Amino acid sequence: MKKTLYFLTCLSFLLLWSSCRKDFEFEASTGNLSFSKDTVYLDTVFTNIGSSTYNLKVYNRSSDPIRISSVKLGQGEASEYRLNVDGIPGKSFENVEILAKDSMYIFVETTIDINNLPSLDNEFLYTDKIEFDSGSNLQTVELVTLVKDAVFIYPDKDNTTGIIETLTLHIGGQQVETQIQGRYLEPSELTFSNQKPYVIYGYAAIPNNETLNIEAGARVHFHANSGLLVSEGASLNVNGSLSTDQELLENEVIFEGDRLEPAFANVPGQWGTIWLLDGSINNTINHATIKNASVGILSEGNADAITNKLTIENTQIYNSSNFGVLGRNTSIEANNLVINNSGQSSFAGTLGGRYNLTHCTIANYWNNSFRQFPALLINNFQETADATYIADLNEANFNNCIIYGNDNPEFIIDEITDPSVVFNFKFTNCLVRFNEANSNFTGPNYDFNNASKYENILFNQEPDFKDPNHNELIIGENSAANNQGNGTFAADVPTDILGTNRTVAPDIGAYQHITFE
Repeated sequence: MKKTLYFLTCLSFLLLWSSCRKDFEFEASTGNLSFSKDTVYLDTVFTNIGSSTYNLKVYNRSSDPIRISSVKLGQGEASEYRLNVDGIPGKSFENVEILAKDSMYIFVETTIDINNLPSLDNEFLYTDKIEFDSGSNLQTVELVTLVKDAVFIYPDKDNTTGIIETLTLHIGGQQVETQIQGRYLEPSELTFSNQKPYVIYGYAAIPNNETLNIEAGARVHFHANSGLLVSEGASLNVNGSLSTDQELLENEVIFEGDRLEPAFANVPGQWGTIWLLDGSINNTINHATIKNASVGILSEGNADAITNKLTIENTQIYNSSNFGVLGRNTSIEANNLVINNSGQSSFAGTLGGRYNLTHCTIANYWNNSFRQFPALLINNFQETADATYIADLNEANFNNCIIYGNDNPEFIIDEITDPSVVFNFKFTNCLVRFNEANSNFTGPNYDFNNASKYENILFNQEPDFKDPNHNELIIGENSAANNQGNGTFAADVPTDILGTNRTVAPDIGAYQHITFE
């Protein structure tokens, strides 16, 4: 009996207490809301490509729960923005409640067709606002998005089956069906200008015996798993030029992903690669920035070509989730090339080939605590599940180069010795990071007293990079590389990547040193 009376007494108290609570007696909003920001900037988007999701936090700082009579977009259902309030999508909402001393999130997205807007110079600043309540209680938060027009290149899609067009490659006189989504560029598309950005879905393939010319100042953006493919007999010519503003890089050709928000500015692996297939010829890249790819450049075959398969100059390659440059039995000449922050190697010359790098900075400051490969990898083989293939390494010359990073060693020369192949390499006037005491690296390829392979090498001395973790590889006045370059090679590449003359007192690497501010 006592237990029953005790239970009834507690129950009566709880009912009385809850009936006196004011937490759920919502009062009308009086226009005293607070916001986490007064303007939501949705950053830049391409026409018809959805933005990221942005958030706005709305605060009720009063001691009473409130009810907001309406939350809506200023342009109503015609607005190009979309809202999500308390998990409910829409463009207008009624009687939105917030508890005392509490808050709620509003999520904002947009997808805008610039063809529906009065664009100016291929750009349009699209605005709207979120309106809270009305009349004398009206409060607003502005919404702002810069929309860019672009040239879109994408494979066809079968509207019946939903199958997306894939590439048929012409290799060695044969047609090879692939699962690579993409299409061949039309004759009218074989020049990329700087008038509008280019946005590529799938692989844009350069047809056999054709050339894609990319003009100075062009911007090429790739969707996930997309890239450029240069087929047999085809060529890629990237014709950038020196920029006067190293922030804007107005004359540089820039290859990157299609997410323009600042949060994606340095995210590796957003797109595929620039793929130079076996049989492509006379590829040139000058004054380009290639960033955030899986593999910056994949060059295959043509190791014995009369002219180099790829000549790359005054170019930066950053934030590749795998390799900056991956060569497979190919021929590459590089001058003033800078590579940094690669998930594996920044430069890998594999399965032999011909490589001549002069005044290059091959670095790797990948932020992962464990990295399997060094900044520079050279070998003469390729292993598959069925066999190991070997080939001639006709030459791998590194002249006046910096090879450095946050691991040690930062270069590996990996050879399968076989009398049927040659294996030739040489480092001349290079600054390298290599732990000479490491017993894992022995044998003739690591005989640093052999002048036919190593000449005037600076080991483990400080390059004094400005900020390698943020891809600023210019060297300072305390760099061990200063005035240590070989003048003969400097005469072949007389200016650094920024156009500074280096013939009088050449520094090692792609940059002449400066005094840091």
